[in-house]
Amino acid sequence: MIPFNKPTYTGNENQYILESIKSSKISGDGDFSKRCHNWFKEKLQSNAFLTSSCTHALEMAAILLDIQHGDEIIMPSYTFVSTANAFALRGAKIVFVDIRPDTMNIDETKIDAAITKKTKAIVPVHYAGVSCEMDVIMDIALKYNLYVVEDAAQAMMSTYKGRPLGTIGHIGTYSFHETKNCTSAGEGGLLIINDKKFVLRAEIIREKGTNRSQFFRGMIDKYSWIDIGSSYLMNDVSAAYLWGNLEKTEEINKDRSKSWERYYSELKGMEDQGLIILPTIPKNCTHNGHMFYLKVGNLNARTELIKYLALNDIVSVFHYVPLHSAKAGITFGEFVGTDQFTTSESERLIRLPMYYGLGKAEISYITNTIKEAYDQTK
Repeated sequence: MIPFNKPTYTGNENQYILESIKSSKISGDGDFSKRCHNWFKEKLQSNAFLTSSCTHALEMAAILLDIQHGDEIIMPSYTFVSTANAFALRGAKIVFVDIRPDTMNIDETKIDAAITKKTKAIVPVHYAGVSCEMDVIMDIALKYNLYVVEDAAQAMMSTYKGRPLGTIGHIGTYSFHETKNCTSAGEGGLLIINDKKFVLRAEIIREKGTNRSQFFRGMIDKYSWIDIGSSYLMNDVSAAYLWGNLEKTEEINKDRSKSWERYYSELKGMEDQGLIILPTIPKNCTHNGHMFYLKVGNLNARTELIKYLALNDIVSVFHYVPLHSAKAGITFGEFVGTDQFTTSESERLIRLPMYYGLGKAEISYITNTIKEAYDQTK
């Protein structure tokens, strides 16, 4: 059986986890958390805070932007529920707009028409680690005095015009879920602060609304409750696992990128025949090999291909069901404009196995099985 995912394991995680367990501090902001924070600060040239999930990082972003009941947040409907939930929890109305079929990212040309006096922020989602058109989005945000929160859950180490994704908007977020290139033992996230005015409050919100971190740094003689917040810290044992991944991030991404290229090369002939559609990487974007997907003709074709792959011991999956069609999406949001691509393209997409250490022979088996499935329908 070829699984859809295997959590990244490089070999040093055991040692670091044991070091953390034997230390005097295994809660948040221990030694390994500090190592990870310093790593991200150097790589991103931004302030960054480990969180217990990307969901929590997004929730912190909503609090930092002081999202209130009635505010409107623009985002694609083709995304994970956490992108919308973070802002709906604060009482915001979620405004969905259509996506581009080439990248499955928000269509930057549809944003302007969705803006009203109540719009507070734009939340672009970098699908499959491929950047949205950030220059256009940032220009729109500047024009209307809006915030931009990059949901870069899948995009750690991807870039747009040489800039790391997550560092272009006012705030960014990463995920360290077990399916991501780097994981903190299954769950975890990162809040990236690119606007310095949010740094101090982010630290307070993350520590249950207290100035506890300042106390530990010796800046105050006691700490107290001074703002809303919650326990958003990642525990240090999880940070220890993440550190084992971060040490080898370049190796991990190189491995996944090679797998991505093998998939593309071996399936390109099918695309040339008009049988499937492969991912598009726009100019000025570099991706991290997070995901490989293909698109088939329609929903029925996708269902049949997933079944055929399963019969041949290959686990493939579809992805998001558009949020605007879900019960909560109807309750808390509204789709503005025409749903030209969001639903139709989402129903065609299949994600293939992708993980660190996926073998060349396994990829060839997968691609040959896909070809066999199509040969049987002739």
